[in-house]
Amino acid sequence: MTELLYQTDAYLQEFESDLVRVLDAERAVALERTAFYPGGGGQPCDFGSLTVAGVVYPVDKVKKQGDDVLHVLGGAAPLPAPNTASFGTLDWARRHKLMRTHTAMHILCGVVFRDYGALVTGGDMEPLKGRMDFEFATMRGDLVREIEAAVNKEVQAAREIRVKSFPREEAFQIPDLIRTKINLLPEGIAYVRTVEIVGLDLQADGGTHVRNTSEVGLMRIVDYKSKGAINKRIYVEIESGNQDVVE
Repeated sequence: MTELLYQTDAYLQEFESDLVRVLDAERAVALERTAFYPGGGGQPCDFGSLTVAGVVYPVDKVKKQGDDVLHVLGGAAPLPAPNTASFGTLDWARRHKLMRTHTAMHILCGVVFRDYGALVTGGDMEPLKGRMDFEFATMRGDLVREIEAAVNKEVQAAREIRVKSFPREEAFQIPDLIRTKINLLPEGIAYVRTVEIVGLDLQADGGTHVRNTSEVGLMRIVDYKSKGAINKRIYVEIESGNQDVVE
């Protein structure tokens, strides 16, 4: 089982770990511990590099496989041997943009649920832009401008973001913990990780986030579309700003 360092420290950019498994067919390795996020919940996986015995391997893809996190290695160098030490380095600029974007999506979700009671029906993101689908019957320009003003007010409120884990039974006693139309939590999960934007939003979530809403930056709703009778899509972009250099 890979220890998921990103779940307790999203700002960890480098780490050491032993290789526990090498998969020749997939050109991938499983590590004892990792700071690489393997993707999920709309957040893409991390990129970076893994240094083993002086050889630097690009990490082109990261994914979950059972209880392990597999790191797909690029380049032409022969794969390393199992049970050897490695040093991992994240593409931090990209990761931090994704952290800001993921938190931005939670701000948007929190505002829409608080102000309009609409559930999320889908979502996706890339660095500094994303889209989220809501259970809205209608969507119009003045409503979009109202939502945009409200989400930026929450950014400027500098709300603290807290990450905790609860036993499954205890977590499901929290009102409105699941904001998606369909409960996406696998049945076998014993502990539920939550992300709270203090005073705005509390959701089950496994991704990486910034520490404070002020770190997100200005959000703009750049488009909206109808994707069905009660399904409306909102597209968001986030200013680049100097938040990118935060460590």
